[in-house]
Amino acid sequence: MPNVGVLIFFAIVGTFICAKSRVPGGAVVFALVALVLFISTPVGAGLPGALSTFLSTLDTAATPALTGSGAVG
Repeated sequence: MPNVGVLIFFAIVGTFICAKSRVPGGAVVFALVALVLFISTPVGAGLPGALSTFLSTLDTAATPALTGSGAVG
């Protein structure tokens, strides 16, 4: 897909147009389309794994505070 960058650009532009005209449903749809197109590229292929690692680290750090245990580490 050599033209996926152009499609992502137009999806982002569509998001801004819908947001400016106060059509939140359209803005969400365009944003999701842009995200799916970005993840389908080689550059964005690592995004789900990076997000998973970040959320796992955040969960590990927050669990002692949320459960009330004094254990750190």
